[in-house]
Amino acid sequence: MYTYQEFDRAFVRDRVGQYRDQVRRRLDGALTEDEFKPLRLMNGVYLQLHAYMLRVAIPYGTLSSQQMRQLAYIADKWDKGYGHFTTRQNIQFNWPRLIDTPDILDALADVDMHAIQTSGNTIRNVTTDQFAGAAIDEIADPRPYAELIRQWSTDHPEFQFLPRKFKIAITGALEDRAVVRAHDIGLQLVEHEGRIAFKVFVGGGLGRTPVIGQELTDRLPAEDLLPYLEAVLSIYNLAGRRDNKYKARIKITVGAMGIDAFRAKVDEAFQRLRAEFSGQDLAVLGDIQKGFMPPEYVEKSKDRYFDALDGDSCFREWVERNVFAHKHPSYASVTISLKGHGDTPGDATSAQMRAIADVAERLAHDELRISHEQNIVLPHVAQADLPAVYQALKSIGLATANIGLVSDIIACPGMDYCALATARSIPIAQDIAVRYESREQEIGPMQIKISGCINACGHHHVGHIGILGLDKAGVENYQITLGGSAGNDASIGEKMGRGFNVDELMPALDRLIDAYLMHRLSTEETFAQAIKRLGTRPFQEALYVVDQAA
Repeated sequence: MYTYQEFDRAFVRDRVGQYRDQVRRRLDGALTEDEFKPLRLMNGVYLQLHAYMLRVAIPYGTLSSQQMRQLAYIADKWDKGYGHFTTRQNIQFNWPRLIDTPDILDALADVDMHAIQTSGNTIRNVTTDQFAGAAIDEIADPRPYAELIRQWSTDHPEFQFLPRKFKIAITGALEDRAVVRAHDIGLQLVEHEGRIAFKVFVGGGLGRTPVIGQELTDRLPAEDLLPYLEAVLSIYNLAGRRDNKYKARIKITVGAMGIDAFRAKVDEAFQRLRAEFSGQDLAVLGDIQKGFMPPEYVEKSKDRYFDALDGDSCFREWVERNVFAHKHPSYASVTISLKGHGDTPGDATSAQMRAIADVAERLAHDELRISHEQNIVLPHVAQADLPAVYQALKSIGLATANIGLVSDIIACPGMDYCALATARSIPIAQDIAVRYESREQEIGPMQIKISGCINACGHHHVGHIGILGLDKAGVENYQITLGGSAGNDASIGEKMGRGFNVDELMPALDRLIDAYLMHRLSTEETFAQAIKRLGTRPFQEALYVVDQAA
């Protein structure tokens, strides 16, 4: 992983000093809340329903055990003993006092972390595949390129006040686990004539106007990455709307201009900007790549692993669901579910953070990842050590074998925390997880994603089942979409019809799931495959069978 240089540390400390003075002036009354708001947002501090919230950057989701322990320390000292991992591979603390936020930022700087550009109309945290550097289907590790983009975009003078926030995702694998086509810019590594290149998608995004990104170019040479991104951002910065924040995202700009006209403008700007970089970015990339060398893999006897598979059915189930193939044949990647049945999706207590850090340090080459599915990943675990990892996780209640199943739900904080939310997400996710716990294996793979408002932080549009909570005459109402996908075949789910109130929602889901079990060809046909084969009509009819009876 990337190691801070003296420049990085001085830069972050200087920003903390500036912010500390801004907080002092706000508390003294020298700054009004309106004057203070853009300053705190530049440092990841939001004002939510009940308290301030601090969003901490975890660039491309990569953490060391030391950094995880520091997050646990912050949770205990300045929050309520837990943190919330987000769909942007960040962590949020929901209860800090404003007066304490400069001290929190100082504590983050102690372990080479910060909260810069986790808010505001700027380039946000670059996200990627949680198995980057380990995945068996990977062309190349995308994280050095994500780090290059992070360094280029941090405090970039032209892009600090864009028309709207800007999100970039990158994947280096054949299977898209980073949802690149649902981002303002999506980057997919490809091989072209024996060299690394990028397929570039633009204009994706969810929210009130969900759009799947369009291909801008299919083989951008790696050495042209930054000037090309700068060209895209510069065109958007000039052409993007600032009169209406709901029409300010790049997807609206591309839609209004047309992809061909937008591409022509980008190509024109790219030719001008390309010469200005003069290869300096490639030298920086070379230095960055040195920090992303794979760990020293160790060959160990797998006897205990095979014995555990044979003798422990719970361990075997956990391996089947939570353990993934690794590019090294003697290793695996482990996903730690933060979705125990009835838990808040994405939440981890300080005790759990410390325990996970201990496991990573002892058995996983001291490296952790945060996934956009709001789980934690140990990317490099020797297969021989899987029984020990399982037992350690089991002892702290984090060995739930449910990755990809009904209870592995993505959910935004909803109306329990967020000032923008119009309905609750967390209780709905908890109810679903508990309701179907005994049927998960029967139901099989199913991605449920829940958003508490139209901003779609829960990615409901690309869920196999998407649930959108809205306010309808003062009552929480939940719309259902079906058939969305976040993978290589990314697609927006189809809205089924009228929404359901809280009392109606679970019975409706019962009917939906029962219809799937009835219509599937065999236990091997997943919910997503059944919808692709049959379309949404049979499932829509099951949802609204009560209406039809009436």
